[in-house]
Amino acid sequence: MFRCGIDGELMDEPVTAADGHSYEKFNIERHLKRKKTSPKTSEPLDHTMLVPNSALKLMINAWKKKDALSKEDKSASS
Repeated sequence: MFRCGIDGELMDEPVTAADGHSYEKFNIERHLKRKKTSPKTSEPLDHTMLVPNSALKLMINAWKKKDALSKEDKSASS
């Protein structure tokens, strides 16, 4: 759910492209240097502007925090 559609890694700086999908900023910028198409559909993009996906970034950070707390609880009970 929080993984980049290009490399499959957890996103740190998610941005939304013209195709409506979110990608890790570094990965989509690299992709757009080579192609002006959607990594998901291979269709041409209307534009190459990238918009920070703040809502997704907040959800990822909340998930990371919850995951870290869960790991702390598990290690404390061991």
